[in-house]
Amino acid sequence: MNLTSGMILGLAYILGLLSTGVAWGGIIVLGLGCGAAIALPKLWKGQFSSRIWIAAGVVGLVASLYFQIRVPQPGVTDISRLLAIENGANQQQVTVSGQVMELPRLNRSGKSQLWLAVSRVDGATQSETLKPDQVRGKLYVTVPLLQATGITPGQEIAIAGVLYRPKPATNPGGFNFQEYLAQDGCFAGLRGKTIELLHPSDRTWGWWMIRQKIIRSQIDWLGSPEGQLVSSMVLGSRVVDLPFDIKDQFTRIGLSHALAASGFQVSLILSVVLALMKRFSTRSQAMAGAAAILIFLGLTGLEPSVLRAVIMGMGLLVGLLMKRNVKPLGGLLLAAIMLLIVNPIWIWDLGFQLSFLATMGLQITAPTLVKWLDWLPNIFAPMVAVPIAAYIWTLPLQLYAFGVLSPYSIPVNVIVTPLISIISIGGVISAFLALIFPIAGSASAWLLHYPTYGLLAIIDLFCNLPGNSIAVGTISAFSTVILYALICLPWLRPKVQPYSWLIGLIAVTLVFMPAWYVKANSLQITLLATLRDPILVIQDHGQTTLVNSGDESTASSTVLPFLQKEGINQLDWAIATHSTATTNTGWSTLLAQTPAKSFYQLASLTAAENATIAQTVQTHQGRYLPFAIGQTMQMRSTSVQLISTEPEIVRFQIGEQNWLWLKDSPKKSQTDLLSNPALNNSQVLWWSGKALKTDVIERLKPEVAIAYSNRVDPETVAQLQSRGTQFYSLGQDGAIRWTPQTRFEKTSESSEKNARSI
Repeated sequence: MNLTSGMILGLAYILGLLSTGVAWGGIIVLGLGCGAAIALPKLWKGQFSSRIWIAAGVVGLVASLYFQIRVPQPGVTDISRLLAIENGANQQQVTVSGQVMELPRLNRSGKSQLWLAVSRVDGATQSETLKPDQVRGKLYVTVPLLQATGITPGQEIAIAGVLYRPKPATNPGGFNFQEYLAQDGCFAGLRGKTIELLHPSDRTWGWWMIRQKIIRSQIDWLGSPEGQLVSSMVLGSRVVDLPFDIKDQFTRIGLSHALAASGFQVSLILSVVLALMKRFSTRSQAMAGAAAILIFLGLTGLEPSVLRAVIMGMGLLVGLLMKRNVKPLGGLLLAAIMLLIVNPIWIWDLGFQLSFLATMGLQITAPTLVKWLDWLPNIFAPMVAVPIAAYIWTLPLQLYAFGVLSPYSIPVNVIVTPLISIISIGGVISAFLALIFPIAGSASAWLLHYPTYGLLAIIDLFCNLPGNSIAVGTISAFSTVILYALICLPWLRPKVQPYSWLIGLIAVTLVFMPAWYVKANSLQITLLATLRDPILVIQDHGQTTLVNSGDESTASSTVLPFLQKEGINQLDWAIATHSTATTNTGWSTLLAQTPAKSFYQLASLTAAENATIAQTVQTHQGRYLPFAIGQTMQMRSTSVQLISTEPEIVRFQIGEQNWLWLKDSPKKSQTDLLSNPALNNSQVLWWSGKALKTDVIERLKPEVAIAYSNRVDPETVAQLQSRGTQFYSLGQDGAIRWTPQTRFEKTSESSEKNARSI
């Protein structure tokens, strides 16, 4: 088998893994292989035999089957099995004992998170076949910050708390917590309250000890957050508690790669080691280089991007020993195949995908860009070409996953590259010194104060510029494939390189035109699933209205991702119907990134609260207006009218269909509602899910009833269903989308349909 045939089989293996995203994907790959065996030998006579294409199809089929075998599944003794007892209970009060697997980390809610290898569960509803000391599995645990202080890997602990079943994404663009844990072989979570050390003296050695020594040394003199930033740029942000606001800034501006331990650090370490070992034999150089990057791997952890860089680094060292040049693309393909054989699930890991795509960009596109930039000084051409190449190759995947692009990404990368290089080199030296003499490590880290401060200042400056991130909406899988085909075209066919501008124009059209056409010609109502806040988004032929924002957490984790997925950068109308301050705290976070032209506020908050929201709106040249009873806001084909404030009732006229939002109202006061003419002819009722009187239901006569709360009065639901009303619960069904064509549809169902149609 020659090298080209091996590459074909390797690519077939990767294609087979990717085909698992499609129904019967492995069979399709086999069919493509058989089709290529018939057609391609006739087109490329003498190049490849039919057997290699048939073999490629078989490899793709085997890869798809291998993926299914390796998909993590809960074992018969897994702790998640306890949640399947008693009619599928979603949570139980338990005490879980086990061994700490990793050092606790800080999460966004200010709690500590850790992984626990379970050895015993007490207090759970047990079955006859699963005893307390027989329960096993991996558990995701969150506990109050002080409870986790002093906890280290290897310790045996007992945690009392609530065992729960992780939830999938309930809103478009939302985080799929269930899938995230399942990729690590975890199928249950624990909201811990207290921790008890079972064996306080237990303390096992691990790489975490060296890692913590480095981090403490760098923070000691450099301070926070500069110290955490230096440590993150050396070891990766996944093992360092870097403040989340700084992480978010780096991500928003397109610099998240600077916080990920990967190829840059490995290249830097190899360069330093080989330079220091220049006087020694080639074998000594290779051994020293291999030891250095293996130590680096131990410190950073077995992350896909680090493993890819380490494998390619080892390939360079092998080439050094054998005195042969290593082909970068071949090394990248070999690294991908090796990692995907070890863990085929990584094929769907976004970090894995972005790491390989960025590396491909550096190897395929960067050299061509350097030639085009030959008018620049030699030192500057690579600095400009490298971020452009990486950006081009990762942008389609980012648009598919998030629907957001960073216009300042390339200039920021060019500007901060010298600072990142200085900090990374200094950070590696500081880390080495910290292991020998901690004070020397702290002193050397202190020298990085001004470069680190300057980097943070530049990032903050660009994050505060208008348009620092633009939501264009997520693109389809088909569009993503077409974009990558266009990117590869100049490389596969060098003759078309002079027409790269035309290829770029086609790519931009492919991204923006479909999104613009859909938004300009569609009517869509989406009710987002939240814990307690009624939130509705109206997209009416290019105009967008948002009703309520929720609290700060809801706005940042639910509303903003949905708006970005839909390509919404500005709200035409924002309406705050909720009258409590806690449910309006999200507006400041939301409006800072997605400003509103007109903001309507129910006049029931304090003057200070109104002033805060008004200032945020007016900062972005928006209008802040009261929302008065009887006032109607007319969009293209929808209107919104405030009917009452005690209780709060809002009517939405969508074409010829009436929607009624009804806030909580005690049964005693519901009699007063019967005299309100707004209750007539309401086809859709949107309410909290609390009890409604029979008279009110008969007066409303809704065709569809939607409860936005997790707790729904069963008697009210029974009455609604007995009269033929279609009932939805956002807490159970997830977000609901309505369009004139599809009517009401659960977004979870539509997501599954889209996944099957890829």
